Amino acid sequence: MKRIAIYGKGGIGKSTTVSNMSAVLAGAGLTVMQIGCDPKSDSTASLRHGSGLVPVLDTYRRKIKDIELEDMYVIGYNGVICVEAGGPTPGIGCAGRGVAKALDLLTQKEFARVLHPDVVFYDVLGDVVCGGFSMPLRKNYADKVFVISSGEQMSIYAAMNLGLALDNFRRRGHNGLSGIIANKRNVSDEDRKLAGLSADLECPIVGTIEYSESVKKASDEGLTVCEAFPGDPMIRQYETLAKSLLAD
Repeated sequence: MKRIAIYGKGGIGKSTTVSNMSAVLAGAGLTVMQIGCDPKSDSTASLRHGSGLVPVLDTYRRKIKDIELEDMYVIGYNGVICVEAGGPTPGIGCAGRGVAKALDLLTQKEFARVLHPDVVFYDVLGDVVCGGFSMPLRKNYADKVFVISSGEQMSIYAAMNLGLALDNFRRRGHNGLSGIIANKRNVSDEDRKLAGLSADLECPIVGTIEYSESVKKASDEGLTVCEAFPGDPMIRQYETLAKSLLAD
């Protein structure tokens, strides 16, 4: 089982990228599990035609000790196992702690032994790495950690902050940053800016997703590119990226 945590600034296309990789790998015959670690609970929406998925924390509040593993996930496009951690009641509680609780519940119910995923993607809100949002950085949850960035200023800023946080975690024996995923937005001088980010973080760019209207159209329809536009050239880019992240 390969466990991959992917962080990125809100709105950078992180969930779109992760969902398309999940769809591609599942279509190739792998058992893929995608765990959304964002209080918005929308990581897996494009794998479910936008249909609702009750977050783990909402189910836990209702069932407490009676919660079972099958209460925590649904099966999405191509058989992807979809999980949304969820968050606290708005204005009450800590979203990070909610993520930590959801991941603990999945572990307690032995999801790996029961579901046998070949790949687990953690899609994590990357603007902050405090509390439960830092859980997938720990070695007992994820094997590798990547950050998604475009050449936009705020995206670069968020990626730099994450890189600094990961340095602190690495010194404490946890995961460091394995690489940068370039999700291009066609901004001015984007390649140079991303290369600068790579140099500053001393971390390679492991894959590039070019800007594509087909990705945007698919996302607007609540679908992955695989489902919306079979045969689209972008599918190969997601396949190449996924294989790069899973490589030893």
